Amino acid sequence: MLIAGVDDAGRGSVIGPLVIAGVLMKEENLPKLVQLGVRDSKVLSPQRREKLAVEVKRLALKYSVIKLSPNEIDVVVQTGRKLHKLNRLEAQTMAKVIEELKPDIAYVDASDVLEERFKQHILECLSVKVEIISEHKADSKYPIVSAASIIAKVERDREIAELKKKYGDFGCGYPTDKKTINFLKECLEKFGKYPNFVRKSWKPAKRVKSQNDKNQTKLF
Repeated sequence: MLIAGVDDAGRGSVIGPLVIAGVLMKEENLPKLVQLGVRDSKVLSPQRREKLAVEVKRLALKYSVIKLSPNEIDVVVQTGRKLHKLNRLEAQTMAKVIEELKPDIAYVDASDVLEERFKQHILECLSVKVEIISEHKADSKYPIVSAASIIAKVERDREIAELKKKYGDFGCGYPTDKKTINFLKECLEKFGKYPNFVRKSWKPAKRVKSQNDKNQTKLF
């Protein structure tokens, strides 16, 4: 029996890509993930994630990573209801990962508030027959999904590190980080627009731009 786990990283970020990763393993090898100490990537340090990512890739029969750019996300979000459209995009992308891995069963971390609806959206996009287990917090319940979450997070962290090398420290890229919000303000003040690695459709980005536009209007 071939088992896959699929998870994302960077869904709520205003900067950088949304990364979706999948890991394929033989069912009898799944206990090895527990032995390695594989857990939800959010509870692991960056250094530990890096080490585990190497081990997971070594154990896996196959793994797959797809990165959705801020522009791809913006196009989807701006053409309809934000979460509904983003959920569909994630489901479609997870389906691509699953098609590449070709498991018998795929465990996915459900992005939709309705686990079953998310499952159906994935199934609609599949041309191969796969059993889908769609659950919230799957990354903390199933080691195979934890493994996918580690790969996704490490890949996203590398993308963010590359952006910081070029553009300076903008924090973690999430709207809750003051450093990230200040970076957005500085971009608008210096260049009058956001760079292509910012999700312009995100409410925090829109808020900062709206405030900047008001300030510019006051100057004239």
